[in-house]
Amino acid sequence: MNDPKKSLSPIYTRYSDIEVDYAQGPYIYATDGRRYLDFTSGIAVTNTGHCHPKVVAAAQAQCAKLIHGQINIVYHKPMLELVQKLRTIMPPHLDSFFFTNSGAEAVEAALKLVRHATGRPNLVVFQGGFHGRTIGAVSLTTSNPIYHWKYQPLMAGVYVAPFPNPYFYGWSERETEDFCLKQLRHLLASQTAPEETAAMLIEPVQGEGGYIVPTPGFLAGVEKICRQHDILLIVDEVQTGFGRTGKWFGFQHFGVEPDVLVMAKALASGFPLSGIAARSALMQHSPIGSQGGTYGGNAVACAAAVATLQVMEEEGLIENSARLGGILIARLKELQSRFPAIGEVRGLGLMVAVEFTTPGGDPDKATASAVRNKCLDYGLMLLPCGTYHNVIRFVPPLIIKESHLEEALSIFEKALREVSA
Repeated sequence: MNDPKKSLSPIYTRYSDIEVDYAQGPYIYATDGRRYLDFTSGIAVTNTGHCHPKVVAAAQAQCAKLIHGQINIVYHKPMLELVQKLRTIMPPHLDSFFFTNSGAEAVEAALKLVRHATGRPNLVVFQGGFHGRTIGAVSLTTSNPIYHWKYQPLMAGVYVAPFPNPYFYGWSERETEDFCLKQLRHLLASQTAPEETAAMLIEPVQGEGGYIVPTPGFLAGVEKICRQHDILLIVDEVQTGFGRTGKWFGFQHFGVEPDVLVMAKALASGFPLSGIAARSALMQHSPIGSQGGTYGGNAVACAAAVATLQVMEEEGLIENSARLGGILIARLKELQSRFPAIGEVRGLGLMVAVEFTTPGGDPDKATASAVRNKCLDYGLMLLPCGTYHNVIRFVPPLIIKESHLEEALSIFEKALREVSA
C-alpha cells in the first residue's frame, strides 16, 4: 500500500518527519521509540502540556453528553461555564464574547466588528505582524511574503506602521520607540486619516515575526494615539495569550486596555477554539447573523478550555512561566557571551527567542537552521521564526520544571558547539 504521507499536500511546511505514537507532559514519543522534549508546544498551543489528565477527563466526559450543539440553535453548559471563567481573568470591560475555531477566524471577526462599530474602512497594522492566512487576516500580515505569494490583490484599506525592534534598527530603546510612534502619527497624517481608520491591530509580542518584545512605552503610546482619534485598539493574543508571557495576556505587561482581544491557540490545550472579547456596547454594533459559524464554541472544545483555565490556576502555571522564563533568558544570555553567532536573546515569560546573525550583523538563517536540526537529532524540538528565518524560538509547555530547562539547554549548547566548531 502506498505511504499515506505522500498523499498529503506538499503545501505544508515540514520541520520534522517524526511520526507520533503518543505524547505526555512536555514529551512526544515517536513510533520508532524515540522521545523528544517538545519546546514547540504545537506552536504555543499545549501550554498545559500534552494530554493533561484533567483536560482529557473533561473532554471525555463531555463527549458522552454532547459533542456538537450549534450555538445558533442551543445554549450548552460548557460554553456558559467558559464565559463565566473568562470573565474572571479578563479586564472587566471585556464582557462580551464571540467564539469560533481558529486564530485567523477570530481576527476576521475582530476586523468585521470594528468596521461595523465605527463605520470606518481602514486598519493600521505593524510591520512584522502575523494574523493568519484567510483573505482578511493575511491582508493584515506582514511577517513574510510567502503568505501573500500569488494571492494578490489583497483586501484594501490596510496601512502598515513600523514595530519597535531596537536590535534591527541598531538604536536605543528610546530612539526606536520615538521613531516608531512618530512614524505612526505621520501615517495618520499622510495615508489614512483618523476619520477613516477603524482600528489598530497589534501583537503585544510579535510571534512569527521573530518573538520581538516592543519597547516599554510603545503600546501605551499606540493606545494614546488611538484614544486621541477614537480609533479602536485590537490586541492579537493568539500566540501570547493564556500565560505564555508570564501573565494571562501579553498586553498586561504594558499597562494598556484593549477594545478587542483576539484569543486562540492555548485556550483549549489543542482543541480548536478561538474567539474575541469586547465591550458589550461594541458588540451591539454587529447586526444579528453577520458573524457566525457551524462549529464555533464547540461543546467539547469549551469543556477542555474550562479545564485548561482551571489547571493553569490550580498548578500556578502563569507564575511558573514567569519564573522559568527568567531563568531561561539568563542562561541563554550566558551562552550568547560564549557563542558570537547569537546576536540577541529576548522574550517574556516562556516566549523566548535567540536571533542568529553573521559577524557583520546580517541575519544568519544557515546557522539557525543547523542548530535547530542538531537539537532535533539530540531529542529537542524547536521552531524557527522571523522574517529571515534566523530566529529560534523556545515555546515549552508551561508545566515544565527546571530539570526540563536543563535538559533543553544542555542539548542546545551541544548543538551550538558542534555547529560553531
